[in-house]
Amino acid sequence: MFHRIRRRKQDPFLVEARRRHQAMWEMAQRMPWPPVQEPQAAAGPSESQVYAGPTDPVAEVDDFLPSELRVPSHDQVAGWMMPWPWPLVLDGEIVTCTDCGIYRDWVIISTRNQIWLRCRAGHQQQEVRLDAAWFNRHSGPGDGTHLTFEDCLRYLGH
Repeated sequence: MFHRIRRRKQDPFLVEARRRHQAMWEMAQRMPWPPVQEPQAAAGPSESQVYAGPTDPVAEVDDFLPSELRVPSHDQVAGWMMPWPWPLVLDGEIVTCTDCGIYRDWVIISTRNQIWLRCRAGHQQQEVRLDAAWFNRHSGPGDGTHLTFEDCLRYLGH
């Protein structure tokens, strides 16, 4: 084992890498770094100025994102959808549509902490073995917001 360590110490690649690292470290030691400026303590407001009572008007702040860039909150969205073109295997069993027997090309819908599967033919069935945590793990970031269920299905190609 020790002969391998000795050989590794003499490896020309490692010797050159050590030399370059040492040269860079020495150069960094000689660099004149800018002095660190301590933040100046500003004169703080008095206690009577700190409390903003309920009668004080709230200032309008214009630093929020424009409305077209804001992401809707959970209470503004009825649910989420994602395409799932592969077979869905749960507990070692391939999930099939109860009406037509299709086993792939699903749209997975997450709404009110329930997961629904929709096949290409338009049949829907609730999948109790899946939950919102599974959906969140497997779905990517949302790339669109749609006003109706049909718009979202059209967007996903169903």
